[in-house]
Amino acid sequence: MQDLRRRLSDTVGEAFARAGLAAELGRVTSSDRPDLADFQCNGALAAAKAEKANPRALAERVVAELAGSPDLARVEIAGPGFINLTLTDAALAARAAEIAADPRFGAERVAVPRRVIVDYGGPNVAKPMHVGHLRASIIGESIKRLFRFRGDEVYGDAHFGDWGFQMGLLIVAVAEEQPELAFFQAGEGPFPAESPVSLADLERLYPAAAARAKSEPEFRDLARRATAELQAGRAGYRALWRHFVEVSRSALIREFTALDVNFDLWKGESDADPLIAEMVQTLEDKGLLVLDQGARIIRVARDDDKRDLPPLLVVSSEGSAMYGTTDLATILDRRRTLDPQLMLYVVDQRQADHFVQVFRAAYLAGFASEGELEHIGFGTMNGVDGKPFKTREGGVLKLHDLISMATEKARERLTEAGLGAELTAEAFEATAHKVAVAALKFADLGAYRGTSYIFDLDRFMSFEGKTGPYLLYQAVRIKSLLRKAAEAGAAAGAIRVTEPAERELALTLDAFEGALAEAYAKRAPNLIAEHAYRLAQAFAKFYAACPILSATEPERVASRLGFVQTTLGQLECALGLLGIATPERM
Repeated sequence: MQDLRRRLSDTVGEAFARAGLAAELGRVTSSDRPDLADFQCNGALAAAKAEKANPRALAERVVAELAGSPDLARVEIAGPGFINLTLTDAALAARAAEIAADPRFGAERVAVPRRVIVDYGGPNVAKPMHVGHLRASIIGESIKRLFRFRGDEVYGDAHFGDWGFQMGLLIVAVAEEQPELAFFQAGEGPFPAESPVSLADLERLYPAAAARAKSEPEFRDLARRATAELQAGRAGYRALWRHFVEVSRSALIREFTALDVNFDLWKGESDADPLIAEMVQTLEDKGLLVLDQGARIIRVARDDDKRDLPPLLVVSSEGSAMYGTTDLATILDRRRTLDPQLMLYVVDQRQADHFVQVFRAAYLAGFASEGELEHIGFGTMNGVDGKPFKTREGGVLKLHDLISMATEKARERLTEAGLGAELTAEAFEATAHKVAVAALKFADLGAYRGTSYIFDLDRFMSFEGKTGPYLLYQAVRIKSLLRKAAEAGAAAGAIRVTEPAERELALTLDAFEGALAEAYAKRAPNLIAEHAYRLAQAFAKFYAACPILSATEPERVASRLGFVQTTLGQLECALGLLGIATPERM
C-alpha cells in the first residue's frame, strides 16, 4: 500500500519514459505551493540540462502523456518547467479510506528487516542521573521504537557505566571514610549482604573523590590501583562494587520508568570484562597493539584524515581496561550473542572522536564491518545563557528533580486552564505526569537531534503552539468527540472528500509514511514530531470548517467521523513513537 507520493512518482515516471526521457526523473514531491497543487515534479529541468533542450517543452511532452490519468484532476506547468499535480477528490478519499482500514495508519515496513542494537541511556552507576541523560534516554527510546515499528528486530541496551575509574574512586573513598570496612580490602569473605553505603552516600562521595583525584596525585594513583584490582577480580572489591551497582540501579530504574523508557538489555561495561583478556590477546596476535609509555594502544588514524586522531587506549600503564576497551569488548560480545547487522550508539555529539576511535579499532580487529557501527550524536540542552543547563546554584540538575519540577508545572497549567476538574485526584496526578513527560519529550524531539536547544519549561508546558501539551489536548478533544458520537449512536463510515479542509487532512494523513521513512533513514525523530504537529493543525482546521455531529446528511457525519477516528489513531501512533502517551480526559 504505497503512499500517494510514490504512486504518483510511478505514474509520472512512466509518462517520462513514454516521452523518451529517463523514468527516474519522474520523482514527485509534496508541492512547495500547496495553494496551487498537491504535488510537483521538477524532473523536466534536470532532463533539459542532460538533453540540452528547453525544459518547458519537455514538460509539455510529459504532461501530454499524463492526459486522462484517472487520479489527476489537474496537471499544469509552472515557471520554467515545474509540473504541478492536483489529485481528484475521489483519489484522496480512496487513500484516506486505505489509511482508515490499516491498523498501521498508512505506515509501511522495511523490505529487508535487520537485527539492530540501540545503545542509549548510558547512566553511570553510583552517580545520580542528571539532565544530561535526558536527551540520550528519550532520543534513543524513540529511535528504538521507530526501528521496531518499521519491522526491524531491535534490542535496546542501557549500557551502564559500572566498570571504570569511578569505581576505583568510590572504593578508596569508602575505605577512607569507613575504616571498619577493611575486610572488603583483605580476605575472601564472606562479605555482608547488606550494603554499607546508600545511594545518598555514593552521590556525596563521588564528586568529592573525583575532585581530589584532580588535585591529589597520590589519591588518584590509589584509585587507579583499586580500579585495576577490581577488574583483576579482587574479592572484597568485587563485593563492594556489587553493592554500588545494586543501590544505584533502583534509582536508575525509577527515572527511566518515569520517562517511559524501557530496555531489553540491562548490561553494563562489567559484562564485557570476561572477554577483555581474550580480546587483548587477539589484538596482540593481529599486531594491532602498540606499546606506548607503558600503555598499550591501537593506532586508528588514516592517511585521509583531515586532523590528527589520537590512538585508542586499550590497556593503561596500571594494567586496567579503559572506556574504549570495554566499548570494544562490548562490540565483540554483541557480535557473539546477537550478531546484529547494525549497532546505533545514542550518545552526546561531544563523544564523536571516541566513537571514531572505537569503531575503527573494531573494523581493524574484524569485530564489525564498515557501516555496521553508527554514532547517533546529539547536542546539549542549554540554559538561557546558551551553556549546558544548570541549577540556579550552578550545579547539574538531577533528572529526578527535573521530572518533579515539570510535573508541578503541569499541575499548575492544568488548573489554570480549567482542565482536569472532573478527574479523580489519582487520575489528575496521572494526567499531570503525562503532560509533563510530553512537554519534556516533545521539546527535545521536536528539534533535530544534532542541534542544541534552550530549556524553557514555561514555553514547553503551554497548551498552545508547537508543544507536547498542545498535542495531548488535541488528542483528548478528539477522544471526547468520539465519545459524544457513540452516545448519539453515530459511527464512522465511508470517507468522502468534498471540502478544502478535508483535502488538507487527507493529504496530511497520507504524509505519515513519508515522514516515517525519512526519520528512519536519518535517525531523526523530529520528523515524526513535525508530522504529529502538522496533523494536529490540519485536524484543527478540519474541525473548525467541517461540522461533524451537526452535519445534516448521515453519510457526511459518518465520513467525517471516519476522518476523526483515523486522525486519532495516526496521531497516537506518531506520539507513541516519540514515547508520549495520551490521557483519556483532561
